Amino acid sequence: MTIDPNAAIAAIGAGIAIAGGAIGTGLAQSGIGAAGLGSIAENKENMGIALLFLVLPETLLIFGFVVAILVMISAGII
Repeated sequence: MTIDPNAAIAAIGAGIAIAGGAIGTGLAQSGIGAAGLGSIAENKENMGIALLFLVLPETLLIFGFVVAILVMISAGII
């Protein structure tokens, strides 16, 4: 079984895209979560806004996933 070098590089690039999105999401949510929890502790009505701000960085991971899928499709892996 031979492995196409271009497909291997594309698979590594797809993994880096997902990993970068996951690391970015984690870093963003750590600060937002701490600030949101402090805001909720002071005023319970801020829970909806804090939850919304906590969910927004998840789009980074979704974008990384989409880029990974596009890279794998263009390389012929999928």
